[in-house]
Amino acid sequence: MEGQDRQDLGARALSTTPAPIETDALIIGAGPVGLFQAFQLGLLEISCHIVDALPRAGGQCVELYGDKPIYDIPGTPKTTGRGLAESLLEQVAPFKSQFHFGEQIETLARQDDGRILLATHRGTRFMARTVFIAAGVGAFVPKRIAVEGIERLEGTKLFYHPDTESLGRFAGQTVVVNGGDDAAVETALALEPIAKQVTLVHRRDVFQADDATLATLRQRIADGAIRLAIGQPSAFDDAGLTLITPDAQNLVLPFDAIVGCLGISPRLGPIANWGLELVRKQIPVDTEKYETRERGIFAIGDINTYPGKKKLIVCGFHEATLAAWGATSIVFPDKSIPLQYTTTSTRLHELLGVKH
Repeated sequence: MEGQDRQDLGARALSTTPAPIETDALIIGAGPVGLFQAFQLGLLEISCHIVDALPRAGGQCVELYGDKPIYDIPGTPKTTGRGLAESLLEQVAPFKSQFHFGEQIETLARQDDGRILLATHRGTRFMARTVFIAAGVGAFVPKRIAVEGIERLEGTKLFYHPDTESLGRFAGQTVVVNGGDDAAVETALALEPIAKQVTLVHRRDVFQADDATLATLRQRIADGAIRLAIGQPSAFDDAGLTLITPDAQNLVLPFDAIVGCLGISPRLGPIANWGLELVRKQIPVDTEKYETRERGIFAIGDINTYPGKKKLIVCGFHEATLAAWGATSIVFPDKSIPLQYTTTSTRLHELLGVKH
């Protein structure tokens, strides 16, 4: 009986594991090309979920070029990385694609029925009929603070690139923000009215942000609302975070929380372990459907390679369009899908919520 009891307990434990999220398509990467992929799938009535390792949509366009001008988007003489992401999110909104931010796909495995089972590092699982890899040159992950052992604080007292909606968790706390780009400056400014005390830490007294934001930061520092500390983090303990200042002194900063905004860096990561063919860390595709050697797995944007490949956003948009059409034979195997135009199709107008 004891053995049977253990088997029953094991069966009950397995039954509590959430079933995979079933979807027609899973998009890996929420940068501009991934967002446009969702839009093109929506026009074809293919439902999708989108997973990104970053805490928000936009990919490197937002994280690296958020306020820098972009001049080569068709019909848009000038925009910014952040502006482009916002426009694409507005464009895809009618299709109600479901986003999963702060999660990185770890595993990908073909199932007996042809579908693809994927799992994130947090345990979220997806059962997808098609997969679209739009991961740029890999997953963009935050650069870590280089202090031995500090990773133990991640998720409790150490946070990287938190989104604006989550800053409320720092209410009434003493917060140290480490970084020198626009993300660090904007985070410090956003925390100032929320936190008990905000200290902005950077290795030198030079920050990268637009002029208006920098002027606001300097005024807050002059007013004493934000503390500025110049130095490099070297250690931490219960007393606080220790900095080595430019004159080789130790400065200890008490903290309830540390926010790291040190930029992001691309890593191919788990993609290398999915069994896909790789050429110089890129995935070869055909130029008809932008499908990989694996049926139903497509690769678009900077992650793919083919003769004549150009790493341009506009090329990624083209690839996403043909990839979406390539998925129709898998999602709708017994159906002929007509080409429709958003200018005239009443069905597309209905999907887009266009009012006549």
